[in-house]
Amino acid sequence: MAHGQVIKSTGSWYVVRTDDGRIVECKVKGNFRLRGIRSTNPVAVGDGVSIIENGTEAAFIKEIDERRNYIIRKASNLSKQSHILAANVDVAVLVVTVARPETSTTFIDRFLASAEAYNVPAALVFNKTDELSDEERQKKDYYHFIYADIGYPCFDTSAITGEGMSALSDFLRGKLSLLAGNSGVGKSTIINYLIPEAHAKTAAISEQHETGMHTTTYSEMFSLPEGGDVIDIPGIKGFGTFNMEPEEMAHYFRDIFHISADCRFDNCTHTHEPDCAVLKALEDHRLAPSRYASYLSMMEDMDAGKYREGY
Repeated sequence: MAHGQVIKSTGSWYVVRTDDGRIVECKVKGNFRLRGIRSTNPVAVGDGVSIIENGTEAAFIKEIDERRNYIIRKASNLSKQSHILAANVDVAVLVVTVARPETSTTFIDRFLASAEAYNVPAALVFNKTDELSDEERQKKDYYHFIYADIGYPCFDTSAITGEGMSALSDFLRGKLSLLAGNSGVGKSTIINYLIPEAHAKTAAISEQHETGMHTTTYSEMFSLPEGGDVIDIPGIKGFGTFNMEPEEMAHYFRDIFHISADCRFDNCTHTHEPDCAVLKALEDHRLAPSRYASYLSMMEDMDAGKYREGY
């Protein structure tokens, strides 16, 4: 039995880079389920795996190593199941754009909360800065300030002009990073800039709808020239949160959690209680309204127990 890491997933086939440097195409052996997780994809890019090779036929993935962490979303078609985007990552990088297409703050906050819940450090890349009008640039600067203030590393980038790309490259060096985002935010262009030989497909934004065309159809890991790896995944439309309890929700919003230490009640939901420090902070403009709105929207999910698309 050989050991390696999954570097590509098509849904039915997996490509594994073995510890001795070979590239092996594999299928999953049998119908095994992961401990406690009902997932549409039992194996994810980034997983360490043990494989059985039998010469001429396809190799099989027999076991999955215990995961250090993973980033997960609710499967959009089956509300009771999850979809694991990547495993064992050092950082989950969300690429966003304030226009053409516009990434909603709800989507950003759901992604960040999910990363917090599953112990994955996260960062934000505000891409396509070369395309912004003055008004759009102000909006981008406002978002950048909000998230940097919370403590997330933030980068302003343009793969066209090169703005911010060396800083992003330095940040990714030596790490296993997940690059995620809505379709059309320029993930593939960033990957092509950082790793010219990756040849990630790029496609023009649909002018009519100002939404991205899905160019990546499977998850794949690319090696950075100066060390480290980047996992590129298909564009995500919505981000349904998975397996979160209402009483834990504030823990996944760093800013709200920090402020909530001053609430009168330990079990404050920050919606109606007297002497709620979070509601006071909102009133005093010490908490971004968009962050609070995202918190409420995720609490609604918990109440309804349903999948709600993050736009």
